[in-house]
Amino acid sequence: MIELRSDTFSLPSKEMLDSISKAILGDDVYSQDMTVKELESRAAELLGKEDAILMPSGTMANLASILAHCPRGSKVIVGDKSDIYIYEAGGASVCGGVMYEPVPTESDGILKLHNVEKAFPQDQDDPQFALPSLICIENPSNRTGGNILPLSYLEELSLFVKEKKVPLHMDGARIFNASFAMDVPAAHIAKYADSVQFCLSKGLSAPVGSMVAGTRAFIQKVRRIRKMLGGGMRQAGVIAAPGIVALENMEATLKQDHLKAKMLADQLSMVEEIILQPNVEINMVFFRLRGEYTTNKFISTCSMFGLNIDELEPGVIRAVIHRNISDEDILDTVEIIKRAIPLSMAERSVYG
Repeated sequence: MIELRSDTFSLPSKEMLDSISKAILGDDVYSQDMTVKELESRAAELLGKEDAILMPSGTMANLASILAHCPRGSKVIVGDKSDIYIYEAGGASVCGGVMYEPVPTESDGILKLHNVEKAFPQDQDDPQFALPSLICIENPSNRTGGNILPLSYLEELSLFVKEKKVPLHMDGARIFNASFAMDVPAAHIAKYADSVQFCLSKGLSAPVGSMVAGTRAFIQKVRRIRKMLGGGMRQAGVIAAPGIVALENMEATLKQDHLKAKMLADQLSMVEEIILQPNVEINMVFFRLRGEYTTNKFISTCSMFGLNIDELEPGVIRAVIHRNISDEDILDTVEIIKRAIPLSMAERSVYG
């Protein structure tokens, strides 16, 4: 089976698995796991932050960050197509009494500042209104096609949040994909945000884990919240060790993923029945079917032929490349899609 639903399906390399048995372990709740400490130090350095912390998942990483930034009864401004808003179970409201304020996400993933401005009450002394205490952005933006937010926009946004005196959190699950695609260090992207989350278990292919980076004082808050949420781990070096390998080897891995994504896009652009979303920037390819086809039927037919892909939004199909996908898999993917399309016609009603 060719698995293109997400890069979360990526499997760890042999080097990652070998690193687990060699890891120096300790109790991380007591801050005595040296392998975890090494990973956290490397993550902080790569993002240009004072400190970082290992988290079990990206969802907990974002949640703990929001709770560390936001007091109860305040609100967090998020994009209406962001993973934090759509896929993370409303955790900030459930666990922290923090209200989500969604603002429109543009087709390129940005949140226009005039829309963000509207989320701030004109009279912040009026006790009727919840006050924003954090703005969250997603970079790259998943549901808009893997778009990378321009550095010029991040700079403009950072000036805006300073003026508003609220912090900025970046859900940078795939920030290293953005870094590679833009040919800039990840720290150049992360510097505009007060806190940044990234995943070890997506394109970086480690089996488990995410990181949060920020100031030492902020990370200390996150550490306490992580414990409260049940995320304090004991011999967590077994998770950290493959994470270190992932950070060491990510450049070669991501380069191949991006090249294969462009290869897939080039091949699909020659299929008449496909409308390809332009500007493949990272390891994601988005497309629609042209004509009277049923997307669900198309996806199930592809699966029957040995290809798993996903419908991210109505009619929008996503294919995500990762380290376990070969050039041959890309070519086979195109052939399966070609076979599945004519079998995916919408059924016409007998009543017309």
